[in-house]
Amino acid sequence: VILVVVAVAAVGAFMLRGSENGEAGQEARVEAGLPVLLDLGADKCVPCKMMVPVLDELEKGLAGKLEVRFLDVWKNPEQAKKYEIQLIPTQIFFGPDGKELYRHEGFFARDDILAKWRELGYEFTLPSPEAG
Repeated sequence: VILVVVAVAAVGAFMLRGSENGEAGQEARVEAGLPVLLDLGADKCVPCKMMVPVLDELEKGLAGKLEVRFLDVWKNPEQAKKYEIQLIPTQIFFGPDGKELYRHEGFFARDDILAKWRELGYEFTLPSPEAG
């Protein structure tokens, strides 16, 4: 029961943090010259909840190198419309210029996300767990 409460709290905190800035936050990040990983999902979607620890690890481990954002499509349907997604979760990879480079539908594991960034020409390395 305690693990469920902690997991729900973590999901809620991540979702709230990611949805606060909305579209204006996205534009500001792109202007800062960082590539962006945008995850479109919802806080009540099971595969979306599975993405939370993955996104959180990427956000913390790649701070200053990659901007990780979340948009809750159920709470922000107007903002979500412009991305023309078919299902959630959907991850969209943007270059520093704001151009969409790739999109993936469904759960996307951390190592697969890093491999896709490598394929797109970005070499991101997360700190080893022992270092944290």
